[in-house]
Amino acid sequence: MKLAVLSRAPQSYSTQRLRAAAIQRGHQVKVLNTLRFAIDLTSDEPDLHFRGRRLSDYDAILPRIGNSITYFGTAVVRQFEQMDVYTPNTANGISSARDKLRANQILSRHNIAMPPTAFVRNRLDVRPAIERVGGAPVVIKLLEGTQGIGVILAPQVKVAEAIIETLHSTKQNVLIQKFISESRGRDIRALVVGDRVVAAMRRVANGDEFRSNVHRGGTVQAVTLDPVYEQTAVRAAQIMGLRVAGVDMLEGEDGPLVMEVNSSPGLQGIEAATGLDVAGAIIDYIANQVNFPEIDVRQRLSVSTGYGVAELVIHAGAEQVGKQLGELGLWDRDITVLTLHRGVTVIPNPRKHVVLEDEDRLLCFGKLDEMRSMIPERRRRRAKVRKLPKDARPDAP
Repeated sequence: MKLAVLSRAPQSYSTQRLRAAAIQRGHQVKVLNTLRFAIDLTSDEPDLHFRGRRLSDYDAILPRIGNSITYFGTAVVRQFEQMDVYTPNTANGISSARDKLRANQILSRHNIAMPPTAFVRNRLDVRPAIERVGGAPVVIKLLEGTQGIGVILAPQVKVAEAIIETLHSTKQNVLIQKFISESRGRDIRALVVGDRVVAAMRRVANGDEFRSNVHRGGTVQAVTLDPVYEQTAVRAAQIMGLRVAGVDMLEGEDGPLVMEVNSSPGLQGIEAATGLDVAGAIIDYIANQVNFPEIDVRQRLSVSTGYGVAELVIHAGAEQVGKQLGELGLWDRDITVLTLHRGVTVIPNPRKHVVLEDEDRLLCFGKLDEMRSMIPERRRRRAKVRKLPKDARPDAP
């Protein structure tokens, strides 16, 4: 395999370990500075130049895109994708994970448990938002923060309001998040590769510091994850479109709460804590994928006019609940069911005898007009019964 590691830090521990692991396994590997690429859109086929010359052929890339070059870095990764070069982390996955708000929106849509979070911009909305997440203390996070930078614990509502107002005045966007007191100063970092967690560690903050990041002086120790933590980490990474990711989770009273999905996780802390060859596991996974790569199904199946991919959601109380899949008449209308998503379970190529349940999601390919006609009525919010106004009460007899 010929592999390119896209990194601006060739001497960093993670880059050096990945390079060494690839060489040890007999692969060709080069570390290429992401900013030295030029995207060529002039020819009939997508192409790239590096340091002024046409890039040679590569089987795979491993993006290590820094926060400061997310836009250009993901554009380079996207060009590699157009050239059918395998990447474990897609451009969309990297950009989505880098934006904390966008990541929270995507994960919450797929029922991944997270600390209660709010996002507001107007000063008048700040106090109600703090109340919605459970009141003070709250954690305030910059959307573009990394390594614990831009994460502030506000012990009181007035303090939180002052901090948020100050950050808004400097054009900063922030998240307001509930402080999970039971996990104060501790979190779990799970290193996901493909469909499994290859290593996990618990990070413990130093002294009174509530941030457990190693860069903030935190200590690390190896940990064996419960299956629910491992399953949550893998699902979170895959939902974000990442096959190599560090998933940070808090240990809540009711189970794991995902804080962040990192598309370029550092390897030094987790390899030191666990003694495991995490870099080697990443290289082995990429090598196994090169000859049979994953593809963006929606993109590949949406190029034919009138055809595309859509998701049919079976809401609670819908007439389809309790019926067999074959009774929906999808196949008669030239619609193919690719997968059935039921909670955390994925059923590929489901059979016609499968009985549908509340909140099942059918990922289908076929004629878009036919699928539009079969979308169940959109679920509406249940209207609350308001209190009777005093002036509306009839006089007592």
